[in-house]
Amino acid sequence: MSGVLLAGGAAAALFASTLAGSAMSVEPTSTVPDEKIVVGVNTVNGSGCPAGTAAVAVSPDNTAFTVTYSDYLAQVGVGAQPTDSRKNCQLNLDVHVPGGFTYAIASVDYRGYAHLEKGASGLQKASYYHQGSPETASSTHEFKGPFSDNWQTTDSTDYGELVWAPCGVDRNVNINSELRVSGGESNTKESTSFMTMDSTDGAVSTEYHIEWKKCE
Repeated sequence: MSGVLLAGGAAAALFASTLAGSAMSVEPTSTVPDEKIVVGVNTVNGSGCPAGTAAVAVSPDNTAFTVTYSDYLAQVGVGAQPTDSRKNCQLNLDVHVPGGFTYAIASVDYRGYAHLEKGASGLQKASYYHQGSPETASSTHEFKGPFSDNWQTTDSTDYGELVWAPCGVDRNVNINSELRVSGGESNTKESTSFMTMDSTDGAVSTEYHIEWKKCE
């Protein structure tokens, strides 16, 4: 299943603001900066990411960064509490971009595992906004039982619709994600349905793919 991360004017909401606020222009380039992009976690809040269970890392080739969760589980049925049916995580990230470059997020991959009994359903949702921006981009993916397998969703935008961060400015980014499971018509007194954003080894990542441009 896949959805559209950014559509038309809503693209301004994700990891970017218009270049009108920048004194420098940009030109397309396939060059990736040698200096590493630095992504720091300012705050982590939510039932899906208790303290110490979410981490951020930048890929060696500087074209993506990942957020890894190790305790992100929504469930209903046997052994579950009423509040377990919905889990969420709110991340505030401090993004430092190498000098002379600007960037945009081209796509995001989400991965996890789900076991949904017949009649049950699951939902994965994400929203993103740049600090100070009034706009929010969001995507929702639904899963129907019976389903018992790894899952992956990809949200992407066309290159021509990417909105680039201002040159020479570091901005905080807010990422909100959610997992929700509904028992529906399944027998929740005798079975359990669940959805995770982690795996048996606790190391499934959400990956954010970066496009670069040089500033002039």
